[in-house]
Amino acid sequence: MVGLLGWLMGLSLTAALLIGIVAVGDAAIDDARAATAADAAALAGAAGGSEAAQVAAERNGATLVRVSFRGSVTSVEVRLGDARAVAHAERLIVRDG
Repeated sequence: MVGLLGWLMGLSLTAALLIGIVAVGDAAIDDARAATAADAAALAGAAGGSEAAQVAAERNGATLVRVSFRGSVTSVEVRLGDARAVAHAERLIVRDG
């Protein structure tokens, strides 16, 4: 009986650890996806304005929280699940000559 109880306790501890690892992994994936969506939204916003930033965020599964323009720099914040990310992009004009 004591051996069975020890085995069940070990199994329970292993299950709890696996659940914790999965939760941490899911959060890391959401963080990475939010960062990708923010990068895409910032680049799209720099090239095409607020509406383009909104579309890029949505196509990457995120919600655009804010977008701002200061000179040639576009800044965005997106939310994806519990994750939030911020990104910036600068629009540069390259001239021949």
